[in-house]
Amino acid sequence: MKSRSIAASAVLLALAGCANKGELIEGGITSVRTGCPTVGVPAGTGDITLFDPPASTAASAIDVTGAMTDVRSTCTETGEDIVTQVTFSVNARRTRTDAPRDVQLPYFLSVVQGGSAVVAKRVGQVNLHFDAGQARASATGSASGTVNRAAATLPADVRERLTRRRKAGEEDAAVDPLTVPEVRAAVQRATFEALVGFQLTGDQLRYNATR
Repeated sequence: MKSRSIAASAVLLALAGCANKGELIEGGITSVRTGCPTVGVPAGTGDITLFDPPASTAASAIDVTGAMTDVRSTCTETGEDIVTQVTFSVNARRTRTDAPRDVQLPYFLSVVQGGSAVVAKRVGQVNLHFDAGQARASATGSASGTVNRAAATLPADVRERLTRRRKAGEEDAAVDPLTVPEVRAAVQRATFEALVGFQLTGDQLRYNATR
């Protein structure tokens, strides 16, 4: 479930707490934008397909499909924690519409550190109701993830190396501090993501990857 969103913005995400805002200027980073996790949907987990019979993956066996949309987040600080609340919508469609039906679709929210380490995970379900004759249904879901503020804050020495102003002619003026292994590793450790998607089986993941 490795996400690719740890790019240049990761530096801004990791430097300090949620309350600060800042910008990049010539010579260094003067301040920071946010310490809140980046929120996203991992590739291949934003859609789910149920089959009847379950062992089939033929188009004629598709029973219910669901898509996760409108993913939004709010981020607040509560003492030593940074809490991210994620909300989303699920739009579903069924093939047979003769009778009313309730369908539960499972979802997860994972807090990922450094692009690959899952440090927390919660699983829930979205409940959808189809009336008789109705092919489509929608519902909303929500989940929250917590990050320790200290873990999302860079050590003072690393922050100084990133924010120190550099002047033309200095020995390290043209050196990007993120090319220094220990600086890059510290930024990665302090970078978190809150990833939400459908809780899929191995077969469902393979179907999404090959359809």
